[in-house]
Amino acid sequence: MATVEVSHLKKAFGPTQAVADVSFAVEKGEIFGLLGPNGAGKTTSIRLMLDIFQPDAGTVSILDGPMTEAKKNRIGYMPEERGLYQEMPLEACLIYLATLKGLSKTDARRRLQPYLEHFDLAQHRAKKVKELSKGMQQKAQIISTVLHEPEILIMDEPFSGLDPVNTQLAKDLMLELHRRGVTIIMSTHIMHQVEELCNRIVLINQGRNVLYGDLAQIRREHSGHAVRVKVDGELPALAGVQAVTPHNDALQLTLDQQTSPQEILQQLVSQHCAIEQFEIALPSLDEIFIQVVSEQ
Repeated sequence: MATVEVSHLKKAFGPTQAVADVSFAVEKGEIFGLLGPNGAGKTTSIRLMLDIFQPDAGTVSILDGPMTEAKKNRIGYMPEERGLYQEMPLEACLIYLATLKGLSKTDARRRLQPYLEHFDLAQHRAKKVKELSKGMQQKAQIISTVLHEPEILIMDEPFSGLDPVNTQLAKDLMLELHRRGVTIIMSTHIMHQVEELCNRIVLINQGRNVLYGDLAQIRREHSGHAVRVKVDGELPALAGVQAVTPHNDALQLTLDQQTSPQEILQQLVSQHCAIEQFEIALPSLDEIFIQVVSEQ
């Protein structure tokens, strides 16, 4: 059974239909991507899942049933807006937030030290939160979300404000939690991070599902009739190729509908080309995102 199951959610605020019809399921232990452009309804969907808002229609099952107060301590939620107490010292703030999730101060302090070291914050533990940089506060927000060791982790724009080094530290932590069996829902519009971390996604636009399922299958379904090729030397003339365009350090060949990729490969081999790369041209998630949202 799915750890989280959302069925036909709807939510309006006055005349604004924030969520019109959203459905998806998240399996135990997976990293799931909740995607969409700004204003698509992602954050509202998360708040409906967490019982912060009540839906106008539809249902949410989380940890095998409706949300309860006891279940909230089994969930870690990192909102896009930071929720740290600015006047408190960092260590005291994180320990206090952990006690709200059921940890004792002793356990919170013991668990906190490795996270402070992982994110290079140990030397800043006595500083007030407001004295920390934006990136440091983001790392502290991540720590506060995972410190009570939740079964489900819901992260809204987890890499916001992080430089590449700290982004990698955050990804390393997420992958470690994934290996431990934690279910992670990641809401973001940074598509290359999704491609790296997620196997399944839902793409929401204008409050509705527009794509849902296995990411590799979605990429295959949106692939054009093209291959990417790199050869040592000049690319010879090939029958069935409509256009040749550069793609990174290779060439993308757009084929006519009567020509298969295997026929192109056979032509290259028959002309004794030294083939360094040959692959079906699958679109990036960025390209799919732009295409689908533009069509909507």
